[in-house]
Amino acid sequence: HARRLYGLTFKETKDVPVYADGVRCFEVKQQKTGDFMGLLYTDFFPRATKGGGAWCTRFKAQWQDAYKMHRPHVSIVCNFTKPTPTKPSLLTFQEVSTLFHEFGHALHSLLSRCRFRSLSCTNVYRDFVELPSQIMENWCKEKDGLALFAKHYETGALIPDEMVQKIVASDNFHAAYMMMRQLRFALLDMAWFGGDPSGIQDVEAFENRAVAPTDLLPTVAGSNISCSFEHVFSGGYSAGYYGYKWAEVLDADAFEFFREEGVFSRRVADRFRTSVLERGRSEEHRLNSSHIPLSRMPSS
Repeated sequence: HARRLYGLTFKETKDVPVYADGVRCFEVKQQKTGDFMGLLYTDFFPRATKGGGAWCTRFKAQWQDAYKMHRPHVSIVCNFTKPTPTKPSLLTFQEVSTLFHEFGHALHSLLSRCRFRSLSCTNVYRDFVELPSQIMENWCKEKDGLALFAKHYETGALIPDEMVQKIVASDNFHAAYMMMRQLRFALLDMAWFGGDPSGIQDVEAFENRAVAPTDLLPTVAGSNISCSFEHVFSGGYSAGYYGYKWAEVLDADAFEFFREEGVFSRRVADRFRTSVLERGRSEEHRLNSSHIPLSRMPSS
């Protein structure tokens, strides 16, 4: 997908040390020019000391100084079922979507072309950071996107059209409920970080009041979202969880442009790359700095 959209190549290298058994490292280059774009580590399988879930992390950012362009080192971390001697790692559709999501974050870093490290890669506002990741999930639901990889592991037969339709139908099933679920998390997040929590005596009662506007089903006694809400209490999304839903609006709008010209349109991909993926937060910084008198501008 990255080759079709952005002209990237991925070649595994054994010359770079990895941080755990099972981790692989790939050199990412621009196909036409051979320009080095960065390193991508893939860490796909569970191990004893590894946390659950999936995420994208960065060991080195992208920036530019007077001498060279420094390229990023990025890792995609997942917890997929390990392959066996007789069977490869067979992913559920949800796991495939997760991989595409985290790969979107990786591309946001690998394609970055910013001067300052603090403005490059995924150093953007929370209501924007999930756009590059969530838009990548769309190619999992498109026939042309699935055709690149969704084949039977034994026969090599391409995924049939009726199964593609089932994927699309399942994505729409209970979509409104899933929207309310995301809004529920966002309201709870804002409730915790929108005031002084020192006066809260009953966490369950506080939570129930905060999410009441999204209640669709009876509350299960003793259940509690807050105690396991890692995204906001240890994941950096404090008061920013709403960003997932807002970025979903942005990605739906952007992907519609791809659909109009073809989901692998290089013209649209080039515009998305130069307007979004390469810029980090540099455009917003440029606009905010444009009114500063020259005498106050820092020297290069």
